[in-house]
Amino acid sequence: MAVFGLARRALGASQGLARKGVVLALVVTLAACSPVYRNHGYVPAEDELALVEVGVDTLDTVAQKIGRPSSGGLLNNEGWYYVQSRYRHFGPREPKEIERQVVAVTFNESGVVENIARFGLEDGKVVEISRRVTATNIKGISLIRQLLGNIGRISPGDMIK
Repeated sequence: MAVFGLARRALGASQGLARKGVVLALVVTLAACSPVYRNHGYVPAEDELALVEVGVDTLDTVAQKIGRPSSGGLLNNEGWYYVQSRYRHFGPREPKEIERQVVAVTFNESGVVENIARFGLEDGKVVEISRRVTATNIKGISLIRQLLGNIGRISPGDMIK
């Protein structure tokens, strides 16, 4: 009888261990599927931007008050752009940008602040980029035909050089 009691306890312990293993696997699976958020870039806060006065501050004073951005105007240095994005990573899916802020500080020709503007993701527009690809002049000719077509074009003078 004592042997049967030990067998029951061992069976009950293994079932409890199996349940704990299943629960642990479920918790790990759910944790792996939870979203992960990442922030990229820097945008000055409103109280920092309040220190910058339009028409008074220059490039140097803006750099001292809120710092230099990571990007400036592309064609000319008339503006500084502070960009911050927030991405959500969810499991094996592609990261999705869920929030974007752009602060644009523009300067006039003499380097004095002309305007400060804040833009969000909702202000952005999708810009279609046109690709300039050179069209091939080979139309419907297979690789073997191209190779065989060059056989008659080789002259002995080309081989000597």
